[in-house]
Amino acid sequence: ITPFHASLVLFIGKASGAVTDPVAGFFISKSRWTKIGRLMPWMLACTPFTVVSYFFMWYLPPFLSGRVAWYLTFYCLFQALTTLFQVPYSALTMFLSTDQEERDSATAYRMTMEVLGTLIGAALQGQIVASAHVSHHCPTNPSVNTTDSWHDTPSFSDPSDFLSHQVYMIAAGVIGGVYLIGIIILFLGVKEKDDPYALSSDRTIPFCKGLGLTMKHSPYVKLTASFLLISTAVQLEQSNFVLFCTHAADLRNHFQYLVVTILVSAAVSIPFWQKFLQRFGKKCAACGISWMIPFTVMLVTIPNLILAYFVAFASGLSIAASLLLPWSMLPDVVDNFRLQNPHGKGHETIFYSSYVFFTKMSAGIGLGISAAGLEFTGYKPGICRQPNDVILTLKILIGVVPAVLILMGLFILLFYPITEESRKQTKLALEVLR
Repeated sequence: ITPFHASLVLFIGKASGAVTDPVAGFFISKSRWTKIGRLMPWMLACTPFTVVSYFFMWYLPPFLSGRVAWYLTFYCLFQALTTLFQVPYSALTMFLSTDQEERDSATAYRMTMEVLGTLIGAALQGQIVASAHVSHHCPTNPSVNTTDSWHDTPSFSDPSDFLSHQVYMIAAGVIGGVYLIGIIILFLGVKEKDDPYALSSDRTIPFCKGLGLTMKHSPYVKLTASFLLISTAVQLEQSNFVLFCTHAADLRNHFQYLVVTILVSAAVSIPFWQKFLQRFGKKCAACGISWMIPFTVMLVTIPNLILAYFVAFASGLSIAASLLLPWSMLPDVVDNFRLQNPHGKGHETIFYSSYVFFTKMSAGIGLGISAAGLEFTGYKPGICRQPNDVILTLKILIGVVPAVLILMGLFILLFYPITEESRKQTKLALEVLR
């Protein structure tokens, strides 16, 4: 399918996944407690279907005319099923312990494993399908007197190569196996607890009413607005980094190692941020998200290989902070809401499903900004040298726009009302409620 159709599939799929979030939150909030918990059955039930949909995303159907519909169907299905797993999985933190420090620790472990999982999955899939790709054979420093044919000839793999299609299905099967291993570990290793604060007389908050209350809850609004901007900045950085290294910085032979550097830096630094926020507070730790800004601006103005690795390392630190902090601060918001609404229960999934919705919205906004900017300036996939307007756009998308969004997000976070002192007071009040 064409690059335009591929972008359309991605955009519609992510939009459908975002729409599924509040729907998933609604049904999960209606669930009853079972012997294995209230959230665990959802994760167990959707995983086999998630694996099947993921496999068929990489399957080449024998027909040609309906392939766009094929991939759109299975990508939307995959996004919806992933949502049915992600919402209860992220909300599970609230049902592991009532202690705030223990929940923060669990969140740090979860985010560290998520980054490592991304690294392992990318390595597995990348190594297996490497034989299906044809290199572009673009020189690192092309001469000025290059023919126009070299500029305009895309270099793609041969679509008639059946072995390459089999390679993709093998990779999909391997990743599907990792899914199954993950859910087995979760089921055998995690024991969900019922709402520890709910009294027998408490009633479940209706989903629509609960959604309205969460949207009016000041700490949640400020936290969501702040990290919506910050997540959009990170999405822009991630989605355009490879293109920037390839076309604007002449680092096309190094971008794989730069991406690995980012992921390793993020995975290693999450425990550091966990210790940092325990000692200095979560709002103070949020300043670490801005570490990538000066390095990224330097890379845009002075493209250099050594500097690129510094940028990759600093970006990993910032991405780790942006991943850990919102999920670590969200349980505090839920506790604060619980204190203000002591006779309602079942609101945890409402908070988490709506926050997952906003994180996916940030991904969609980042994808839309990137696609619109590159399309407007004449980006052509597959060619070795892009127009100067595209290179300028990539520099803006990597340097200027993320910096502005991060600074705006941190400014909003200054008004986030939950401090370390108020967290302790909330903890004591909830202990009294128990």
